[in-house]
Amino acid sequence: MARGSRRQGAPRRRNRDRHGRGLRGPLYPATLPAARSRAERFDALVLEALEPIEARWRTELTQLDVAVDDVPDVAPGGDDGDVVEDGNVPLARLVPAGADRRARIVLYRRPLEARAKDGADLSDLVHDVLVEQIANYLGLDPDVIDGE
Repeated sequence: MARGSRRQGAPRRRNRDRHGRGLRGPLYPATLPAARSRAERFDALVLEALEPIEARWRTELTQLDVAVDDVPDVAPGGDDGDVVEDGNVPLARLVPAGADRRARIVLYRRPLEARAKDGADLSDLVHDVLVEQIANYLGLDPDVIDGE
């Protein structure tokens, strides 16, 4: 049989399964922490940092949502006091309540991850940014929110 020719009636194999071993499966089982994506791990980190703050300030935070976005979509350099910035890159933003929406704190995952040296540093940074934004929302000093 000539190279590149096919026998009539032979089923065509998928290119991804060239050696007959089957398609690759997931590297880690879904039950292991390593199977989670970076975004899922960051979301869990935000929830972990928010939990003690929410436990202490539950009644004051009933009308506040916390969201995570990959990158900021705001124009840098504005004189908006509701944005926590590192240089010209926003790390988080407090979106005030409107007629059709609740107040919301948006944390920007990629800039926060870029500023952290390791996982512990990222956890501390997320906590500090959340405390600062919640203090801004409530009009209090960040030390009061953090319980110091």
